Amino acid sequence: MTEKAAYDVEEPGYDSPNGSGNRVRSGSVDEKGARINEAAELYGDIQSAEEYGYVSRGLKSRHIQFIALGGTIGTGLFLGIGSAFTRAGPLSVLLGYTFTGVAIFTMMQSLGEMATWLPLPGAIPQFCARYVDPAMGFAVGWNNWYQASITLCAEISAAAVVIGFWNGAADINVAAWISIIIVLVICLNIFAVSIYGEAEFIFASIKIFTIVGLLIMALCIDLGGGPTHDRLGFRYWKHPGAMKAYKSAGATGRFLGLFSTLVNAAFSYGGVEMVAVAAGEAENPRKNIPKAVRRVFWRILFFYVLGSLAIGVLVPYNDDKLLAATSSDSSAKGAAASPWVIAIYRASIPVLPSIINAVILTSASSSANAFLYTGSRYLYALAQNKQAPQFLLKCSRTGVPYYCVGITASISLLTYLSCGKGGATEVFQWFQNLTTIANLFTWMSISIAYIQFNKALKAQGVDRNSLIFKSPFQPFLAWFSLIYFAIITLFNGFAVFIHGSWDITDFFTAYIGVAIYLILLAFWKIFKRTKMVNPAEADIYTGKAALDAEEGNWPEQHPRNVVERIWFWIA
Repeated sequence: MTEKAAYDVEEPGYDSPNGSGNRVRSGSVDEKGARINEAAELYGDIQSAEEYGYVSRGLKSRHIQFIALGGTIGTGLFLGIGSAFTRAGPLSVLLGYTFTGVAIFTMMQSLGEMATWLPLPGAIPQFCARYVDPAMGFAVGWNNWYQASITLCAEISAAAVVIGFWNGAADINVAAWISIIIVLVICLNIFAVSIYGEAEFIFASIKIFTIVGLLIMALCIDLGGGPTHDRLGFRYWKHPGAMKAYKSAGATGRFLGLFSTLVNAAFSYGGVEMVAVAAGEAENPRKNIPKAVRRVFWRILFFYVLGSLAIGVLVPYNDDKLLAATSSDSSAKGAAASPWVIAIYRASIPVLPSIINAVILTSASSSANAFLYTGSRYLYALAQNKQAPQFLLKCSRTGVPYYCVGITASISLLTYLSCGKGGATEVFQWFQNLTTIANLFTWMSISIAYIQFNKALKAQGVDRNSLIFKSPFQPFLAWFSLIYFAIITLFNGFAVFIHGSWDITDFFTAYIGVAIYLILLAFWKIFKRTKMVNPAEADIYTGKAALDAEEGNWPEQHPRNVVERIWFWIA
């Protein structure tokens, strides 16, 4: 039985030819016709649309909702958070992830409004080029592609670290594990977007069940329900303390410790904007994208805020295993470096560490899968903007831009650097440092694009009250997120400027991302002599008519019982 047939479905505009039971949208809005119509409006002529093809709207509602909840959550939450604890203490981590989570939520509100108005593949570079300046579209597009490609390497490298946790794996060359993971994520991306969607649905489900289970476990252990029956409460917030001084003493040191957690949080939240990237391949995007954007709140609350609180009450920041796992010369592998697993060891619970390690491996593989997808779609968006070679627009019969997937996947070969001196752990840390600033520039660009989009709506007489998804308190939310991320970007390398702490490598990794973005921006600005877009002339309509024509032809699902009602609310 098909997914549609499992429910009472009203499908205006659908035919069931020859009694086959296979429902297709009729006339010019059948699946292939709808793709060609969208492409023709964007490319300007039907010939180009037929030559290159177009992406397919093969991501179902449940795919989009679960991608929003857990799609790009990788090793940052399970592994990277440990270094923030040892450096700043539990309260600083909780506050850092909460503050950054608020800024992420405000940014996603801005992005959700733009992506619902015009759900395009890749989306973000096109929004920046249309509403701000073509040079910004070029800069953010290539910056996003570079960020996604490098994060792909970071997650594959992390997966290689994780596998080393199990006995017997350490004797196998890390290149073998890297090769297996690369082949896996390519296979999940190259055939059809629906295959990618199903994989992310399964991966995200595992992550959601795991984090809920870990939160319940943390509550039980904290209240004395573990094997040792030791009630912890907030013991570790008193000794060794809630906040740890960093690079200085007293209140200044505690503030610097708090600020240092913001960079860790930015890496952990990386990829949260993926919902908008997938909007161009989502079924019924005007309904599913707003729903997915609202889901981001629960992702922030459960995964990051409650997760960081749970770790903070279970493990002291001066725990010997945690300090050893996060040191630069650590030999800890996979789950052994996770504060979650250290908490389980401290509570004397057997078996769970291996299970958690398997989940971390799943998360790393899922995140690699997601970033290969997003990187390829950013490249596709650049080609649509004519800021990348036009052959990249070529799609397979199933709607996959295979040249974009192949080129992005080729960057994953850099992960083999982890086979050399320093090992996978060092490469993972290096990649993490390089990608954090790229994330921040992406989010700042989204905020700027929304500010200009908001001006364009006013200048062109569009009443925001008529929008399907209208984010509140705008444009103030966009200004807040822009200023917040700009502060983190500007001061993220503050530690190297403290007396006696100068390190050229740390300075390079903290600010090379700034240079990359500005060079890309200046190059296109000078090469094409672009100008800021006048809000009254901003292109807010190209591509919208075809989507509007399709809108009434998506199936309406009606739950028949309580179970289906709950499922429809979730997915």
